[in-house]
Amino acid sequence: MSPFASIRELADAIRWKKVSSVELTTMFVKRLESLGKSHRAVAEMTEEHAMEQARQADNSPARTMLHGIPFGVKDLLATKGIPTRWGSPGHADQVFDYDATAVRRLYEHGGVLVAKLEMIELAGGGNYNVANASRMGPCASAWDRKRWAGGSSSGSGAATALGCVPYSLGSETSGSITCPSAFNGCTGFRPTYGRVSRHGAMALCWTMDKIGPICRSAEDCAIVLEAIAGQDSADPSTLAQRLDLRPRGRRPRIGLLKERFRENNAADCEKAYQDALDVLRKMGYETVEVAYPALPYGLAVEIIVNAEGASAHENFIRSERLTMLADVNQVAGFAASLETKATDYLWALRFRNEALKANAIWDQCDCIFTPVFYHAAVAIDKPFDQTFRNMGGDGGPANLLGWPAIAFPIGFEDGAPLGGQIIAPAYREDVCLRVARDFQFETDFHLRRPAEAKLDRWSTT
Repeated sequence: MSPFASIRELADAIRWKKVSSVELTTMFVKRLESLGKSHRAVAEMTEEHAMEQARQADNSPARTMLHGIPFGVKDLLATKGIPTRWGSPGHADQVFDYDATAVRRLYEHGGVLVAKLEMIELAGGGNYNVANASRMGPCASAWDRKRWAGGSSSGSGAATALGCVPYSLGSETSGSITCPSAFNGCTGFRPTYGRVSRHGAMALCWTMDKIGPICRSAEDCAIVLEAIAGQDSADPSTLAQRLDLRPRGRRPRIGLLKERFRENNAADCEKAYQDALDVLRKMGYETVEVAYPALPYGLAVEIIVNAEGASAHENFIRSERLTMLADVNQVAGFAASLETKATDYLWALRFRNEALKANAIWDQCDCIFTPVFYHAAVAIDKPFDQTFRNMGGDGGPANLLGWPAIAFPIGFEDGAPLGGQIIAPAYREDVCLRVARDFQFETDFHLRRPAEAKLDRWSTT
């Protein structure tokens, strides 16, 4: 069985007994031990736990699409009896006695947890500046070990792209699903704020944190998101409204922002972007130029993350363990975050009401298509303040207002993937899915694999 088979293909193989869950689990464990660890994508192997779950799956009838299929999760999601270190050297001995709701729901669907996946320490809340801001060191891109895998869901992006897991869970406060998806050529789905319970997830920013799947296609993302979404009494912020991913009505109208390709020397990205638009237009999608209101969204995000992150991790920040973090910028950033003024935080919260003006954009279009970044993954050994200068990215209101987005590969630059994203209004994940799935029906970027990952010595056949 190919490690790059889709979730539907894996489910069919298990249902028709062409492969067992134990066989699949063994294959992915081997890939994680070799490829995954060599890219520093693995935080904790869970082989014994996984084999027990796989045996149980093989001895019971398949009731869901995810039955018997292995997966990995970002190491900020609690897993009972298994270390959950938050990517932090200062939390190396942390173990919880319960499972995060998202993990539990995958278990209830018959999922098999094969690994906790590495991440940027404390999800980068202290404004990290180097790729090695992680307990295991810098996580390398699946496509090029000299490039960074992205953050903060680094291991989720790399492991999924390498075929070390069929799918994974990541989290996003401001780019932590879309970034590693773009840098590794994955498809990542950031849901509407409150769509997925955060019970059992490390808090960074209570009013912006979101959990979502990182997969190899939009179709796979839909299957996983449907399994983990839903109201949860343990997380009062979860939405009562049910997730509905069925397409509705006419094709969505796509809004296009004014992109700055030339100013950022992004010729390859410009070509990939225009080629993607050609594909969508040939399918009948209408496009229209749009613009966000010119407001300081980024400043508000920074203040809110600093204030809420300081509150969430205050005891750790005030302890001697703070200096154990790998990146001195994180140490300084978290220490400084304790000094965030209440007046600034309250301004940022009030500004959210002003930022709601951005919802007027949905009077002109149903979604927005924009590059995740103007360039492929950055060098793994260079400070970000040097390498991110011309990267671009979503500097708008999407995360601040909790809008959903799906990131997916649209082309390549120097052999490394480039990502685009569809952003939609709150509650309209169906729009994101429809456009991305249609694009992937007509293209094969999501099916292309890193050369290193194609080696067949880890296959079940």
